[in-house]
Parts: sequence; C-alpha cells; structure tokens
Amino acid sequence: MDLDYLVQTLATIAGVTMSFGYYPQAWKIFRTKSADNISLSAYSIFIFGTTTWFLYGLYERSLVIALSFVFGVVGSWLVLLLTLYYRGKQNS
Repeated sequence: MDLDYLVQTLATIAGVTMSFGYYPQAWKIFRTKSADNISLSAYSIFIFGTTTWFLYGLYERSLVIALSFVFGVVGSWLVLLLTLYYRGKQNS
C-alpha cells in the first residue's frame, strides 16, 4: 500500500471524526433548550478555524482538508446558532 494514500486516508478519517465532536454539544443544546454554559467566544474561534481550513482545502483543491473540515464548519455554526437562538428565547 502506498504510504501517501495511507496517510491521507488516516488524516481524512481523523479530521472527519474530530469534526463530528461539535454535534453532541448541538444535540444537548437542542434537547435541553438551554445554552447557558456555552462559550460564545470559544465557538467563534472554532468557527473561524474550521471555516478557514475548509476554504483553504477548497483553494488547494485538497479533498483531505476540505472533507475533514466541512463537517466541522456545519457543526460549529450549528452550536453557535442554537446558542444564540436559545439565549434569545430566554431573554424575551
């Protein structure tokens, strides 16, 4: 097996797996209808990072980078939007 192929495959699997880490938090916010303990500054940084890496992957035409971060972009934005939504509902 080609070493480059193996490294790219492992990097893609690791990246996608890590990107799915946002979804349990989003599910918890949705299920509890509360985002009291969510750090908006942390998720803003996550959004900046995942979006930047995703765009870089597209720019470089790197399927490994783009695939690794597309789920992170969606997940980090989902947490932020759910946080803003449920905090807005609590304040009104």
